[in-house]
Amino acid sequence: MFTGIVTAVGEVASVEAVRDIRRIAIATAEPVDAALGASISCSGVCLTVTGHLPANRGFTVDVGPETLRVTTAGDWRAGTRINLERSLRMGDELGGHLVSGHVDGVATITDRVDHGETVAFTFAAPPDLARFVAVKGSVALDGTSLTVNTVEGAGFSCHLIPHTLAVTNWGDRRIGDRVNLEVDVMARYAARLAERV
Repeated sequence: MFTGIVTAVGEVASVEAVRDIRRIAIATAEPVDAALGASISCSGVCLTVTGHLPANRGFTVDVGPETLRVTTAGDWRAGTRINLERSLRMGDELGGHLVSGHVDGVATITDRVDHGETVAFTFAAPPDLARFVAVKGSVALDGTSLTVNTVEGAGFSCHLIPHTLAVTNWGDRRIGDRVNLEVDVMARYAARLAERV
């Protein structure tokens, strides 16, 4: 489990096809405190650390076919900036919301409006996921816990503050970019329960 509070931004150093998986090396500015086998959120995708880069300044992950199919990981190339978060430890502060790292689908940025130091993004969600997105609810987008400001059909918006823009890859985001979307687990369970009533 994660919280959607990004703690570092890494950069894809290399992508290697190994049979039906992709082995991706992600470089970091600081040494990585993650043992082999540890879970780490890479732009919202829960992946397993399979190796370390020299001086422990990065790590490798293996990405399987299903993950490549339902996330943006298949788009990652050398130079792609990746939001990183280590898994939640018991007793840690839950600063965002509960995030599993199991991406539900991919949303597309349809608008970006810069308001001085803040930025408002509008997204198009896949139609089957749009019903789980609610005003004032939480979503995880590229591993970042965000509050939904508006909803209109399958579209929704989030407003990012300067701190979020500074410590994540969101400052780089443009119209047309695809982002990993994980809906709030509470919304998913509430919808499932409503089906039974």
